[in-house]
Amino acid sequence: MSRFSPSTNVGSPHSLQRKLLLILLTSLTAVSVLLGVLYNAGMRQTLMDQLNSQLRLTTERALNYSQGAPAVNSRLDAPGQSAGTLTARFVDKYVFNGGVLDERTGELQQLSQEDAIPMVDLELSDTHGDGKFHPVRAHLTVGDYYLVAVKDSGSNGILIVGLPLHSTDMALRGMAWLTLFIALILIAGAGLAGSWLISRSLASLKRVASVAESVAAEDLDSGKVALTQRVPVEDAVPGTEVGNVGNALNAMISNVSTALTAREKSQAQMRQFVADASHELRTPLSSIRGYTELLSATEHFSPDGQRSVDRVLQQSSRMGSLVENLLLLARLDEENSFKRSNLDLSTLTADITEDFKLTASDHQWEFESLAEQTIVFADSTSLRRVITNLLANARKHTSAGNTVTVTVDQDDETDEAVLEVHDTGEGIAPEFLPRVFERFTRADTARSGSDGTTGLGLPIAKSIVEAHGGSISVTSEPGNTVFEVRLPLADVDESDEQTPQATV
Repeated sequence: MSRFSPSTNVGSPHSLQRKLLLILLTSLTAVSVLLGVLYNAGMRQTLMDQLNSQLRLTTERALNYSQGAPAVNSRLDAPGQSAGTLTARFVDKYVFNGGVLDERTGELQQLSQEDAIPMVDLELSDTHGDGKFHPVRAHLTVGDYYLVAVKDSGSNGILIVGLPLHSTDMALRGMAWLTLFIALILIAGAGLAGSWLISRSLASLKRVASVAESVAAEDLDSGKVALTQRVPVEDAVPGTEVGNVGNALNAMISNVSTALTAREKSQAQMRQFVADASHELRTPLSSIRGYTELLSATEHFSPDGQRSVDRVLQQSSRMGSLVENLLLLARLDEENSFKRSNLDLSTLTADITEDFKLTASDHQWEFESLAEQTIVFADSTSLRRVITNLLANARKHTSAGNTVTVTVDQDDETDEAVLEVHDTGEGIAPEFLPRVFERFTRADTARSGSDGTTGLGLPIAKSIVEAHGGSISVTSEPGNTVFEVRLPLADVDESDEQTPQATV
């Protein structure tokens, strides 16, 4: 059975499509932020340069107009002064007066003494030529202003001239919001377009992955798989990344298919050889056993000679059993038909357990049926062999006096009959447990017992159970070894005469 579980979650956070889209959006966002910051910084610098120029001209007009007109408010009447212009004067840092042209009405509005605080320590500027010009931002009762202080030669005081910052701030805020809106629209549009383009570009890679998943989902363990899946020609053209992957995947599938075909052919030849050899060995082995029995019955041997004859008879019988088991496995592998019918697993198991109570009285045998009826659709002879092999395995590999408990139950959740063979013996060695159902595997050193084994009993049981659509498993620790067989329950409404034969 394949252990591969193909993933259908194409929206996984680790998918290539999401990673590429995330890289695209992250890069675009970073570029948009950088351009927005640079653009707004450039616009701020431009607007502030314009404001500096306007403030310089406004200051020059106020200074020129003040000649012969010492009143500070009269400087607001200078030609060209715009609404919102502010003028103020300090004399010895104590006498302060000033006014501002209201931006809405254009009327003169007197400044309060509170506005003198941010103005009193302004650095003097020079409006002539390349002289230093030091405007500063200040928050006044009439709003935020851009102020500059110059020496007033007409009154021997300090003249303060300012322009409002409201319109400049509004323009910069509007520009920032507009930049943000455009960036969001651009990122959203790029995300939609990028998602479509990336999905379209990765469609061929998804088709290649789909072929790989379908191959990985095949039950390659059986070796009887015809791998017909291939990457389409248009997705396997060398020269592109996806094309190279598709071409390599096609080559790998072809190699695997060839290897599976060769393995199946080799296994078929081996099965045929085992079947032929087993069949041919039956006759000479029967002859050896027959002549040995004849000699033992008609001739008189010395004690040593009689022991030798008995040994030959014993080994020929063992060899005959081995050949019969090999022939059975070969026939199972060749998918021969079973003669199936509805039978009661509890009754069959109980009869076999009673037989073992007589033939293996050195063990304690117990049988328990936990379900009223466990009808399975199976071949009676083959299923009898499975149960006999399991009980014989428990007898051979446990010391005399141990208890073997055979239980038959029904699993309503899985609709299966459950047969358990539990013994209180020495247990199976952990390193041997994974190989217990392999052919010719012996556990003589792992579990006690003196009877010879061929290592084919449990593999035969496993082949028969799986041929009936069931499963067999084992768990073991000292004093607690359990073999569990699960078989599908039969439909008790069907009559035995109408049940079709099934193949292995």
